[in-house]
Amino acid sequence: MAEEKVFLDERGIKVTNARFVTFAKTHALSGITSVSTFTVSPSKKGPIIVAVLGLIALAIKWWLGLILIAAGVGWFLSLKDEYQVVLSSASGNEDALTDRDSEFIGRVVDALNEAIIHRG
Repeated sequence: MAEEKVFLDERGIKVTNARFVTFAKTHALSGITSVSTFTVSPSKKGPIIVAVLGLIALAIKWWLGLILIAAGVGWFLSLKDEYQVVLSSASGNEDALTDRDSEFIGRVVDALNEAIIHRG
């Protein structure tokens, strides 16, 4: 049997010409027909509501209003998009990996595409 060629081995994720290993699962490349990315943006409703409550609270107790506004703005600024690797196969689509680092997800997708091409 031929030796596996490694296309990516980073942060516990491994892509070879035969398999895609994530933290929770091993996927056989033979069943994967295509690979894509998907971006998930978190809901910003919560921090906006807290900031609006802070504006209302300014009229009642100014210090409480400032605390709520600061908390809402801090929460809003801390929200980050998540990026997913989506595998397509004959049985449908599967979200195989999620990370906040878009460059890492891009490297994983590139490695998976190279591995699929290598398999022929």
